[in-house]
Amino acid sequence: MKIIATVALLASLLTGSSLCSNVSYPPSTEVFANPERGFYHHTGDCDSSTFDEATLRSYRTSQSISLVMCIFYLRSYRTSPIAPAALAHLQSQLDTVRRAGLKVVLRFAYTDSDDADATPAQVSSHLDQLAPYLRNNADVISVVQAGMIGTWGEWWDTRNFGDEGVINEQNWRDRKAVTDKLLSVVPSSRAIQLRTPKFKRTMYGTSTTVPRIGHHNDCFLASPDDFGTYENPSVEYPYLQQDTLRVPMGGETCVVNPPRSQCPTATAELAGFHWSYLNTDYNRDVLNTWTSCITDVTRKLGYRLALTSGTYPASATRGGALPVTIGVRNEGYAAPYNPRNVKLVLRNASSGALTRLALSSDPRTWAAGATASINQSVAVPSSLPTGQYQLYLELPDPLLATRPEYSIRLANQGTWDASTGLNNLNATVTIR
Repeated sequence: MKIIATVALLASLLTGSSLCSNVSYPPSTEVFANPERGFYHHTGDCDSSTFDEATLRSYRTSQSISLVMCIFYLRSYRTSPIAPAALAHLQSQLDTVRRAGLKVVLRFAYTDSDDADATPAQVSSHLDQLAPYLRNNADVISVVQAGMIGTWGEWWDTRNFGDEGVINEQNWRDRKAVTDKLLSVVPSSRAIQLRTPKFKRTMYGTSTTVPRIGHHNDCFLASPDDFGTYENPSVEYPYLQQDTLRVPMGGETCVVNPPRSQCPTATAELAGFHWSYLNTDYNRDVLNTWTSCITDVTRKLGYRLALTSGTYPASATRGGALPVTIGVRNEGYAAPYNPRNVKLVLRNASSGALTRLALSSDPRTWAAGATASINQSVAVPSSLPTGQYQLYLELPDPLLATRPEYSIRLANQGTWDASTGLNNLNATVTIR
C-alpha cells in the first residue's frame, strides 16, 4: 500500500496536481426556469400586441417559464414589401424579450382565418427583409417555426402552395424553396421546425440527417393522427423518435381526446419524441386533465441536467494541468438543441475574482435518460495568483454570456448561484 501511495504521490507531483477528492451531488425536485425549454406563453399576436417587460419577467421569476411564442402576422403585406413600421415593431418586441430574460419561439404567417397567403416570390422577398432581424436577434430566438404558408403558417389551407393536402410537384418545389430560404436567412446556430414529419421526409428524404430542421405538432394528442400531423404513424413514429434526438420538438395540445390526451399517452410521447417545449395557454382543457403528471412534465420538458459526481485535485500548479471528471445526468425529455458553452470556473477565495477555463464537452450530446462524463485536464494559466479557489461549472449562452439568467441551472440541491449563473461544484483547489 505504501508503494502504491508513493507512486500516486510522484504522479501527482509530475502532473502538477495533488491527490483527488470525490464529491457526490444530491438531486433536486424543484421546478425552476431554464432557457430554451419548458412551457411557453402565447398571449396574443406578436405583430399587433405589445410585450410588457414586467409581465414577461414575471413569467420567468414567478412561473418558471422562459419562452414566449411570437407569431408575427404579415396580413397587410401579401403583395407588397413589409413596412418599416412593422419591422421596427418586430425589433421592439425582441428587445423587450431580451430585457426580460426570455427567448421566443418565432413564426411568421399571413393569415389566421383563411388561405390567403403570399406567392412564393413574395415570401422569398419578405424573408430577405427579415434576414437582418433574424441575424441581429439570434440571441433571443430559441427556434423558428417555418410558418409563412397557409392558415396560421401551418402549411395546410394555402392559396399558393397546394391546398388541403393536394400538393403537386411544383407545390413541393415551392415549399422546399421556402424551407431552403429559411435555412439561409435564419442564423446557422438556430434550427427551424416543420409542421409534420411528412414535410421533412418528402422534401429532404430519410437517408440523410438534416440537423437544422426540427418538428412542431400543434394538435398533440387530438386524434389517432393528431388531426393530420401524421399520415402513417407506423412509419413516422419511429422516424420522429430518432430524428428528435438531434433536432428540436415542440408544439401545443389541441382538444380533449381521452384516453389518448391523458397522462399515460402524453408522457410516453413527450419522452419518446423528445419534446422541449409546450404551450401552457392552449389547450387548457387538455392540460387541466393532467393532474397526475403536470409537475413531472413541467420538470422534464426539454433538458433537466443534474450533477451526479465529481473528482477534483486538491491542488494544482500555475502553468500545469487541472484534471476534472464531472458526471451530468439528463433527466429531461430532450437534449439542449442550441449551442451552449461549458466552463470550469475558479473563484479566488480572497478576492472573489473569477477565472473561466473552457471545457470541450457539448451539452447537445447529453442525451435524455443518460449520464454524460466531462473528463478533461485544463491548463492553469501561469498568471493565475496562487491561493485557494472554489470550483464552479458554468453553462452560459454563447450569445448572452454576461446574462446569468440565460445560463443553465443544474437540478441539484444548494448549488445554483442566480447572481452569477454558476453551479457550485462544492470543491476547492489550491493553486501553487
